[in-house]
Parts: sequence; C-alpha cells; structure tokens
Amino acid sequence: MSQYYNPQGFQPYTGGGAGMQGAQPISGGQGFVPTQSGGFPPGGAVPPRPPAGGSSVPGMLPIEQSYIENILRLNKGKLVSVFATFEGNTQWNAKEFRGIIEAAGRDHVILSDPQKGTRFLIPMVAVDYITFAEEIEYDYPYGAGPQLGTYPPR
Repeated sequence: MSQYYNPQGFQPYTGGGAGMQGAQPISGGQGFVPTQSGGFPPGGAVPPRPPAGGSSVPGMLPIEQSYIENILRLNKGKLVSVFATFEGNTQWNAKEFRGIIEAAGRDHVILSDPQKGTRFLIPMVAVDYITFAEEIEYDYPYGAGPQLGTYPPR
C-alpha cells in the first residue's frame, strides 16, 4: 500500500463493512451519504471539477493557453527587451537582453541579436518582464501557426 499524507486520519474504503461506519449506501448517484458533517467518500475520492472552458472574449487567448511562452510564440520574429535578474551574481545582478524572439518554451526563451550574431537562451525563472518595440500579438490566428502549450491546472 502506498504512503500518503493523511493528517485527518481518514481510512480508505477496503471493501469490507468496517470502513463504512460514517456512510450509508444510497441508490444511484455517488453511492455514499456522509452521516457526519464534513465527511468524504471512502478512498478520498473528490467530486470531479467541471471542465475549464476557453475564453469567449474576442481577441483573447483561452485561459489555458494564455501563458507567456504562447504569447512569445505569437510574437516570434519581433524585437524585444527581456529584463532578467540573476541572484547571487557578483558581476551583474540584473541584465537586459535585446533581441529577436526565435523560440519560447515552458521554461525558456531564445533571443537572437542579429547585429552581434549572438543567441541568448534565457530561463523563464530569471525573467522579470519583457518589453516590445511594437504592438503585441495576443490573438491567435485560427487554424494556423505552431501548437500552443496547454497544461493541467496546478
């Protein structure tokens, strides 16, 4: 049996009658009615959450897709300034990177400086904010472009 954090001491349902002292079976539904306030179904089951819907606001990415990486992907090829902080660095704590967005991932952004021929791979944990030299593209062109990243809620 796997170990798990259980501060209230709830016991999982094992199929026998001994674990069902706080519940009575009912017909249909969940098959469980708590007899004390604050009861949970046996085994720690939690009722499912309704699926999260996308944004219905025109010009806005759906909530699940409104991540910095997706916004950066929509603006690939644009000139930006990325302001990043690197704690513990004795040479420079905060730095500005200017360049063109080449790519973005969940944990990084890649910029290129065409004048110097330099490419920067910047971890997102260091990024404070990003400024754009032109208007930010935030509306995803329907049916075209790269795949947007979607992640389960935390």
